[in-house]
Amino acid sequence: MINRNSKIGVLLGGLSAEREISQRSGEAILRALTDRGYDATSIFVDRDVDLILRQKQIDVAFLALSGRYGEDGCIQGLLELLGIPYTGSGVLASGLAMNKAKAKELFRLHNLPTAPGYVFDGTADRAGGEASGHAPSAIVAEHGSFGFPVIVKPAGEGSSLGVSLARDELELEAAVEEALRFDDQVLVERFIEGKEISVGVLDGQALGAVEIVSRQPFYDFRSKHSAGRSDYHLPARLSPERYRSALRMAVMAHEALGCEGASRVDLIVSDRGNEVVLEVNTLPAMAPTSLLPKIAHAAGMSFDDLVEEILRGARLRAHGHRRDRRGVRLGFEGPERRAGFQFEAH
Repeated sequence: MINRNSKIGVLLGGLSAEREISQRSGEAILRALTDRGYDATSIFVDRDVDLILRQKQIDVAFLALSGRYGEDGCIQGLLELLGIPYTGSGVLASGLAMNKAKAKELFRLHNLPTAPGYVFDGTADRAGGEASGHAPSAIVAEHGSFGFPVIVKPAGEGSSLGVSLARDELELEAAVEEALRFDDQVLVERFIEGKEISVGVLDGQALGAVEIVSRQPFYDFRSKHSAGRSDYHLPARLSPERYRSALRMAVMAHEALGCEGASRVDLIVSDRGNEVVLEVNTLPAMAPTSLLPKIAHAAGMSFDDLVEEILRGARLRAHGHRRDRRGVRLGFEGPERRAGFQFEAH
């Protein structure tokens, strides 16, 4: 059971390109927790995070991380091994959601509509089957008669990093080259015209939906994280029927991947009125002006209330752990414990 005496570590920073976003989220979460009287401290995540966690001896981890090694199941796996309950989704759901290609497969298995697309493997020459990096003709050959325009994105990156819109073969080659800077696999999807909708989900319930109107051709990294590049409409400007359908589909996408706690589900409501699931963000940005807090605020939930509600869901998830169970507590005796350490289970 988490209470005011529990020692909470807010994990922020990280090793991904989204480090700055994570820091803003973590600082806001830390302020909210301390304002509510919790014993909270910030923990900057780097490659020595395992040593820091053993030294700090926290009771629960509040994850404010984004991108690789924070949102993809890596830090969740470490916390499971250390026996530290944490917020958000577990290892498997985090990994599936982070890999857009695998998430797409799961959505289709659950009869959730997604944009037509395919995965381009940048590590192998399709003609010879040998690893040779990116050949400019390989993507054009694989694309074939798929058509344009398309959205090109790294399969395992977040926050729209490396995402481009391609209208012809030349732009496709440039877009794939850019995406390969972030991941060896690239997802190419048909561009769907329509309203971009983001739905906040908390503990399996939809909080509401915001409509995003980007001043760019699509909602890219700069649009997401630069002031004045996008307009937002809360609630989303949809008919009551379409609004309810978008909320329902977002919850289904959240559950299809096995997500827990808070998530943000991105969809496109096409001009024909059909919803298309884009992706699920298992650790959405949590600065007060981020989308999930905006949605929660419109639903009558303050930022501090949202943070506290997410905290209540912290637990260990592997192997059927009870919500409040702390499986293992590791002592700290210095860096030499990397080579071999002993622990006590209790």
